[in-house]
Amino acid sequence: MSEIKNNEQLHRVGSSEHRSPEHRNPKPNKPKKKKRRVWRVVRLILLILLIMIAFAAIYLVAGGYASKIIAMHDEAVQLVANSSEETFEASRSSFVYDKDGNELAELGGKKKIQYVTSDKMPKQVKEAFVAIEDKSFYRHPGVSLKGIARAALAMVRNHKVSGGGSTITQQLARTVFLTQDKTWERKVEEIFVALEMEKKYSKDQILNFYINNVYFMNGFYGIGTASQGYFSKDIGELSLAEITYLCAIPNRPSYYDPINHPENTVVRQTLILKNMLKDKKISQEEYDQATGQQIALNLSQDQKEFHNYETTFAEYSAVRALMTADGFDFQYQFNSDDERKAYEDKYGKEYDSYASELYTGGYKIYTSLDANLQQALQTAVDKNMSKLSETTDKGIYAAQSAGTVIDNTTGNVVAIVGGRSQDNITTYTLNRAYRSYRQPGSSIKPILVYTPALETGKYTPDTRVQDAPITNGPQNYGNSYMGNVTLTQAVAYSLNTVAWKVFKDVKPAKGLQYLYKMHFAEISKNDENLAAGIGGLTNGVTTVEMASAYAALENDGKYREPTCIDHIDDKNGNTIYRNNHGETQIYKSDAAHQMITMMKAVLDYGTGAGLKLNNQVAAAKSGTTNDYKDGWFCGFTPYYTTAIWTGYDTPRSMQNLTGANYPGRIWRDFMTAAHKKLTYKNFSWETSKTSSDSKSSGSSSSQETDGQKEDKKNSADSNSKSQTDSTGQESPASEDSSSSSSSKGKSSESNSTNQRGGGETDSPASPSSGH
Repeated sequence: MSEIKNNEQLHRVGSSEHRSPEHRNPKPNKPKKKKRRVWRVVRLILLILLIMIAFAAIYLVAGGYASKIIAMHDEAVQLVANSSEETFEASRSSFVYDKDGNELAELGGKKKIQYVTSDKMPKQVKEAFVAIEDKSFYRHPGVSLKGIARAALAMVRNHKVSGGGSTITQQLARTVFLTQDKTWERKVEEIFVALEMEKKYSKDQILNFYINNVYFMNGFYGIGTASQGYFSKDIGELSLAEITYLCAIPNRPSYYDPINHPENTVVRQTLILKNMLKDKKISQEEYDQATGQQIALNLSQDQKEFHNYETTFAEYSAVRALMTADGFDFQYQFNSDDERKAYEDKYGKEYDSYASELYTGGYKIYTSLDANLQQALQTAVDKNMSKLSETTDKGIYAAQSAGTVIDNTTGNVVAIVGGRSQDNITTYTLNRAYRSYRQPGSSIKPILVYTPALETGKYTPDTRVQDAPITNGPQNYGNSYMGNVTLTQAVAYSLNTVAWKVFKDVKPAKGLQYLYKMHFAEISKNDENLAAGIGGLTNGVTTVEMASAYAALENDGKYREPTCIDHIDDKNGNTIYRNNHGETQIYKSDAAHQMITMMKAVLDYGTGAGLKLNNQVAAAKSGTTNDYKDGWFCGFTPYYTTAIWTGYDTPRSMQNLTGANYPGRIWRDFMTAAHKKLTYKNFSWETSKTSSDSKSSGSSSSQETDGQKEDKKNSADSNSKSQTDSTGQESPASEDSSSSSSSKGKSSESNSTNQRGGGETDSPASPSSGH
């Protein structure tokens, strides 16, 4: 787009009347005035022609919906005609509710939106937005000629509408009057609304409306709210550096998030300042001063409660639900890094646009989150981590834990904790449960190695494999080996050598397909190696992913997308999204049932022997990584599946950390509380099997294989190999210490991409490339 002229150039028309007589020269000016008028007419004709071309293209692509286009035009005229300045100041809050209908959060409400009138809006704010978002703002009639041409060509060529290229007026039309849908109907109506707005409101009004309605991330709508939220200042108190820093955010809020990704924000802030300097809106001295100022956030304290763990996950789930409702094609497997990068960029932009709409769309978001289970999980985390009091330089507990709970009846997330409670912290809290990618250790074995192996038919729980040293392979803890063991024993004692051999037979590429199908977001072709089978992944996994995968085992091998959304209603009360709990068969049911039988041994006599529940049947698996940097405990009953992680945000060794220690005790305490009022019941397939066996043999008890009986008998004689102490705490012997040295966990401090983790803060960002 051409550069905007300065104010003097913009207002020269008629200025000769104010010149001194000796400087007046009306005759030479007449041709120039005439040429300008002719050019305006030509531009108007070109605009009309381009709009007609666009309509013609839409007519052809959409199959001749001429009457629909006319109706959209009429609706646009009516929308703008019925609007007033108050329309752009109104609060269009969205609300989040728990499973009982209690309000969890108000998104973008009046307490979050501080409207700044035009007379109080700093001139530099307006100039910054024009310089970076729409240089021809003061010259176009509300839409971009080039943008319309590109959109028309794209619709004809691709039979779909592409985003981007919208003017400030079009962006405002979409934010206030329309939706983020990527349809030709919405794009056409956006053009109509923008043209009508330009007729009714002045450029200054439109620009001011826009600045007060764009999204500045972390729940802040409008620059007045962002100014208070990020700097605890009124907009008039901000420096040029602070103004341009804020103006950098709305283009792509999660990527330019000043809390999680300040390095990205600074890059765009610098670009804005360069544009303003080039447009002669600021001097070189002002530019140098602004680029030299170190930005220091001073976050508003009243935002802390808003960004709790259940709310951030509900926002994330709601955004993805809106994307799903509009047909966004999520992707998890890629053929190259370039393909992944292109997808992540596309996902990030789409996520941001829907996150923005979430705050002003007036939605009612009904979730499956259970307040009682949420409190029980938080209590279990806080209690078992209480003795680890070390803090970071920001005052946040260094040792952290996270967990996710899934209701096995629906597949929905009912509780999620992203870290320890800390009342003295006034910043947002990173929701590690779905944003931190960490090495899974041996907790990955059931879903990546053993169940796929059972599916081949070559293995059963009683199949014996030699537990012995492997040249250039992993070691068991203490370099001790058990000899000829069953697969059930190998799972119970977490023997790395057996998992390595079985995974080699399964083939890493084939095993990883199971994780792709269950939407693990950070698995890549680099993970196609044997180390992955014992937890050595390139990036890692989250507790949400692990809980959903373990829940698939409990659900007869069928996977359900882990979300907390039940349904979403729009501002008119129409249900625009409903979770139908769709299932995808990942594992054969028989293989899943066999795996559960093997995992029950973990609690019966294996690494989790001291963690067995008193009031429910359960199956589980522990995991500990290299140098005790990450500990996991994942397991389920017929009622709930829970995955727990413990470690430091920046991976380093934690004293006494094993899967059965901190995470195991958190898992046990929570599951005990969650099942306190629930009746005992077997897994559904066990109940059916017992009933069938009872009819044929007269026995009503669950049947054990000969191998399982032998495993229990031998467990008493394997003190040197058991890796379980007298208290039931898992010792490091039980876990793989062989995660490949090149592998890394996506920690909250080391990760700089917008989709993966960020700093010790959180927001409804687009975690994990989208997947």
